[in-house]
Amino acid sequence: MPIDAVIFDIGNVLIRWNPEAYYDAVIGPERRRAFFAEVPLHQEHHKVDEGARLRDVVYPLAERFPHWGDEIRMWHDNWNDLAAPDIPHSVRLLEALKSQGTPVFTLTNFGHDNFPLTQEAYPFLKLFDREYVSGRLKMVKPDAEIYAHVEQDCGITPERLLFADDRPENIDAAAARGWQTHLFEHPQGWADRLVAEGLLSPEDAA
Repeated sequence: MPIDAVIFDIGNVLIRWNPEAYYDAVIGPERRRAFFAEVPLHQEHHKVDEGARLRDVVYPLAERFPHWGDEIRMWHDNWNDLAAPDIPHSVRLLEALKSQGTPVFTLTNFGHDNFPLTQEAYPFLKLFDREYVSGRLKMVKPDAEIYAHVEQDCGITPERLLFADDRPENIDAAAARGWQTHLFEHPQGWADRLVAEGLLSPEDAA
């Protein structure tokens, strides 16, 4: 089935999303383990993906755990150090698709106010023809409604969409709607898929 648009997740597809690595570098692995064991950072961050402002989630959390206050506020104040670095091969694939005229979208669980900060840090995130950002839409993957919104907004039938994401549950939800999917594990596998679909030549996908 021909592909009419390629949809990229962002975290761990185009940029790394592993805040633990940032904290390991800043406060050390042992202290980081204690920090994450006590403070529900990832759980609270889900509220950002759902539409809350990053600061409105992080700063009250720092007040709840004042002995970790400095570390918690880093989640907001040092955002572009947490969501880093880029994944160069994946970026090249995005740029190659764009340059060849293939429509490229993003479907990402991301906050509405911190996504622009990340776009400023990584200008390639401004290349998308359509941006489906959970915090703006107040819908999150893997809920069916966000996939339905993509279909309705872009007007492309599900079987002509090719979606790459690193989380199996997000891929499964898309596949259940008839989307073509790729579970992203490393850039080369994604490159090989794009070549197999006839969207890129091996040279362009290198």
